[in-house]
Amino acid sequence: MCCSASRSFRIDGCAGSHCSRLNYHADIETFDATSRTVARQLMKKDALAAHARDELGLTEELAARPLQAALASAATFAVGAAVPILTIVLAPTTELPIVVSIVSLICLAALGAIAGRAGGASAVTGAVRVAFWGALAMAMTAAVGRLFGTAVG
Repeated sequence: MCCSASRSFRIDGCAGSHCSRLNYHADIETFDATSRTVARQLMKKDALAAHARDELGLTEELAARPLQAALASAATFAVGAAVPILTIVLAPTTELPIVVSIVSLICLAALGAIAGRAGGASAVTGAVRVAFWGALAMAMTAAVGRLFGTAVG
């Protein structure tokens, strides 16, 4: 036997992947002999998969699905684009810039509230923060547009 357990359940005197497996299973307080057996069996089949699963928490169930992510992103953007498009279609032409700005700020505030709650903060804080910075960005964009003579409205 190459290794011996210390009081903290770490396997002393080991080096390499095999002993990394031993140390991992010793950490979860299995017996020294059981740790060796488990580590050998896991390393025999696929050492990299055993390391990825046990120490990094990477499993096939949690693997990235790029096609699913792309489709979800496309659907999200399509739904998100519906509100501004409907606003442009339904708003009176003479009031279009102000109506689009107001609807955009309302949508930003709603998304900020959702993001705030999702992040564990207050919905009001998130809404105010996102609406404030959105309004500032709109104002800066309008100012630059006026500066270059391309402002709408």
